[in-house]
This record gives sequence, structure tokens and C-alpha cells, in this order.
Amino acid sequence: MTESSSVGHLQVIFGGVGSPAVRVLVIEDEPRIRAFLARGLAAEGLHVDESADGRSGLARAFEEDYDLVILDLLLPELDGLSVLRALHNSRPGLPVLVLSARSDLPTKLRGFELGASDYLAKPFSFDELLARVRVQLKRGTPPKNGGTVIRAGTLVLDLTTRRAHLGGTVIDLTTREFQVLRQLAEHPDEVISRERLLSEVWGYHFEPGSNVVEVCIRRLRQKLGPDAPIQTVRHAGYRVSAT
Repeated sequence: MTESSSVGHLQVIFGGVGSPAVRVLVIEDEPRIRAFLARGLAAEGLHVDESADGRSGLARAFEEDYDLVILDLLLPELDGLSVLRALHNSRPGLPVLVLSARSDLPTKLRGFELGASDYLAKPFSFDELLARVRVQLKRGTPPKNGGTVIRAGTLVLDLTTRRAHLGGTVIDLTTREFQVLRQLAEHPDEVISRERLLSEVWGYHFEPGSNVVEVCIRRLRQKLGPDAPIQTVRHAGYRVSAT
């Protein structure tokens, strides 16, 4: 376990001095990388716990209340994709940043499908990792009004459990789907462009010409059913009605 006695830059995201320390779990079997991550993140004011294998890391993630998990895929005892699947099923509100030497596109896509919030290939720059950590922690904070629930008409998003409710029915969403729906629901009746969604939700991962936004919107509509509140505004973007 590693903890910094100072309040670092990232803790400002959660209210600055006097606020509870942000807790990060690093699940990585390579001792050098694990120690490097723990030292670097602790220097930024984060409380860092470490696990060297997938099984103990998963158990720790279930037992403790973390704000972010940094997860390797090539782990002993239990592989990273299995850990990711279990976390998504049981802790859907927990952001997971995958950090892996497996940089092929099929593995990345599989990771996102299983609920990864972000994916960074090794070798990596710590500055880039830190930037991605900031994004994930910022996305996990409640809205500025302090609430943990977003409402837009009959659509309700619970930011604590990362679950969506439409007309009282619980809708199971992937991390990406929830993030897209959150972007729309936080700005009811406002048209959100695909470029903005691409930037806010996918960040570094895809070129502007990618169709990932359209694919995600299509899946959301399929899951939400005939009462899906997502409207397409041609040549402009998407919006969710406030009523």
C-alpha cells in the first residue's frame, strides 16, 4: 500500500484540501511497473493499493471502495479480461483503465466491450497515463449540483451504480453507452454533436472519421426500446428531450 502525505493535483477534482483521498487500485504483476505506478500516483496525492494477480485484485476491488482501477491483462491466477468482465457485472460504476502490452485492435475492442473505460498500451508515458487518469476521475464525479441522479423526462441515470432507468425499467448498459447517454441527459434539449461525443467519451481512441458514435447510439436505441428518448438532428448531432 502506498499513500502520499501531501494533497496532490488530482485530489482537486474531488474538492481539494480536506476532501477524502482518491483511491486507486493497481492490478499489475510486473513489480517494477507496479511500483512505478504506485509512486507516481501517490506523488499526485492519490491513495494507491496494489495487487500482483487477477484473483486477489478482483477480491480487493469487491471489498474496498475505489474511484479507479488500473488493470493489466496478462495476469497470473485470473486473466485481466476475466477481471474486467466480473467488475463490469458487479461494479458497473467503477472506472477501469486497462494498461497492457497487448495493443492489437481486437483485444482493445474486446476490452471496451467488457466494460473498460480506457485502454493504454505499454510502453507508455506517465504523463499520458496521468492525463487519462484525470479524465476518468473527472467523469466519475457527481454533477455540479451535487446530485448523483440525472433526470431527463422518464430517463433516469444513477451515477453511483452507473445504471439507467427508463419508465421504471432498469437498462443494462456498457460503460461507453452510459457515458454517451450521460452526456446527452446532462444537457436535455441541447443538440450534442458527434464530434463532441467522440471527444468527451472516447478521447484519444478513435479518429474523427470513425463511426463508433453512430454504432453506440444504435445500440442504445435497441436497448432502450421504442420509447428511446434519443433524437437525431440531421447534420447536427443528437439530443435527449427534457420532458
